[in-house]
Amino acid sequence: MLWIDYIVLVLSVALIAIVMMQNSKDDINDAFNGSKSELFKNQKTRGVELLLQRLTIALGVLFIASVITSVALH
Repeated sequence: MLWIDYIVLVLSVALIAIVMMQNSKDDINDAFNGSKSELFKNQKTRGVELLLQRLTIALGVLFIASVITSVALH
């Protein structure tokens, strides 16, 4: 195993952890009763939610780049 494979492994675990920490925007009750509230739909993310969103994007880009690099090196 090359060193890049370990980087892919660490990035994949980190990406899963960051995605699991994010809050869901939808409520399960809205799926069944059809009453979707549009009041807070266009509310901007701030604070921790914004940080987690940006971390998810950055880790996703790094993960894809490291997988492509790993495939190219093998």
